[in-house]
Amino acid sequence: MALPTPDRLLPMLDRAAGAIGVGNARLDAEPLLAAALRRSGRREFRDASFVSALRLLLECCEAEADLSLFGRYAAQWDVLRCLSNLLRFEAEEERDADILREKIERPIFVTGLPRSGTSLFHSLLTADSSLRVPRCWQTISPYPGRRRDRRRQNVDRQLRIFQHLAPEMAALHPLSADSPQECTEITAQVFQSLRYEMTYRVPSYQLWIDATGHIPAYRFHKRFLQHLQHQACGGRWVLKCPDHVHALNAIEQIYPDCGIVFVHRDPLRVIASAAKLTEVVRRPFTRQINKEDIGRQVLARLIEGADTMIERSKTDRRIFHLRYTDFAREPLKQTEMLYRHFGLPLSEAARDSMRRFLSAAPPANHQYSLEEFGFYSGALRDRFECYMEHFDIQRESPLWQTQKALKIPIAA
Repeated sequence: MALPTPDRLLPMLDRAAGAIGVGNARLDAEPLLAAALRRSGRREFRDASFVSALRLLLECCEAEADLSLFGRYAAQWDVLRCLSNLLRFEAEEERDADILREKIERPIFVTGLPRSGTSLFHSLLTADSSLRVPRCWQTISPYPGRRRDRRRQNVDRQLRIFQHLAPEMAALHPLSADSPQECTEITAQVFQSLRYEMTYRVPSYQLWIDATGHIPAYRFHKRFLQHLQHQACGGRWVLKCPDHVHALNAIEQIYPDCGIVFVHRDPLRVIASAAKLTEVVRRPFTRQINKEDIGRQVLARLIEGADTMIERSKTDRRIFHLRYTDFAREPLKQTEMLYRHFGLPLSEAARDSMRRFLSAAPPANHQYSLEEFGFYSGALRDRFECYMEHFDIQRESPLWQTQKALKIPIAA
């Protein structure tokens, strides 16, 4: 008799634990704060401005996320990791005041709708050694331990475990310790990040972060980069996350000399994939998945992102616009255009490295059902027609050519 795979074993263990009352200890900020202080040997947090966000996040996880046994364990582990990083930052800053004097000059932020090719483009830019990106292992553990530095190995092991629990993840969004990491992992460390709305169903937290804004999160984001840069000098930062489009005001306040890249792609081609990624990421942490609820959440963010890009493009000449289909046809030509736009030198060595990266990149052609997440083609066409026309985006989805469907309203 074959043993169940890890992704099937988790729900079985969760039901068993629930039946005997194990694993239901309430998530509470205070014991986690105390545990982090004990581990670090410090008496207090010098900057405790993040605590209210942490408390709210955990309260919403309790009330709304329906966490599984693994979800509770993972949430506690994640919070303790973030708290430990914050305490380590404070200790390092006390030892060396020059950390916060590091200048983060003219960073470039790559953003767009999720699943629009931002990850591929960001990874291509890492082939140029004169540019700098935050790596996955750095965002999880920005400082080495007191003995051997095994951060890469530890993060690779953690990612392998997660891929066993979410086997579809490797095809949707493969990660390794050295992969470029999205900036939501950085802002998550002060518990003000859109990463949490993907990992957990926490609508009240979403409403709070939308109302509060992202300035404290990006103030910490800069501080995080200062710590990485102080440990090893390097080139100009190139930072990527679809969620940056929802925080442009904060980014421009914290980084007034920044550059911005909007990657554009047919929303009807990517929306089901974005919903599927949210489902796959969330499934190990919760006892139940509501696909139509995920669909509404993802659609609302895509509409917000598309509308924001339209408005920004009317007034902001700094923005470089990259259409996915143009990039797919002529990746090096489009990359050269970006370099010229931002005044970046592109060496022949970097070109060769990019060519090697592109020749080794596996093709991606994932397609998922719109109806599975409560999407209807007619309603989606109406929602995104203006975005498609404004940026002259190629209509990749055959749904644009089908007979116009009955309009079915989708809550935004």
